[in-house]
Amino acid sequence: MEFFEIMGVVAMLFAALYLGYLIGMYIAKNQLREKIPEIREDAIKQSRAVLSGQFSEQIAPYLPNFPFKPTEARFIGKPIDFVVFEGMDGRKIDEVVFVEVKSGQSKLSKIQKTLKSAIDNKNVHWHEYKVPEGAVKK
Repeated sequence: MEFFEIMGVVAMLFAALYLGYLIGMYIAKNQLREKIPEIREDAIKQSRAVLSGQFSEQIAPYLPNFPFKPTEARFIGKPIDFVVFEGMDGRKIDEVVFVEVKSGQSKLSKIQKTLKSAIDNKNVHWHEYKVPEGAVKK
């Protein structure tokens, strides 16, 4: 008789757990259904902000108050937006400037901070690479 009593208790425990699972799923689905429009709206806002930021980065040299000539700015994108070769239009580069475009509340990323630090510490060098003969077909 003890065996059947234990089995009955175990069966009731499993039934209670399954019932709790079903109730939890029902509640979660209803809460999620209510939040889906809010989640979608937030995702759309974030997507628009990213696209707007990317667009404004690329057109920045043509916007008012950009401190450099658009013809001397070269878009890179990552890790920095532009490298400006001041004086290039006159065929004599006087200065190389790294430009990062930010909008809204955005801040420098970790990698951008390390790049800024390398530039501030004058850890910038020139390197010329010569392609080995025979590496490129003539």
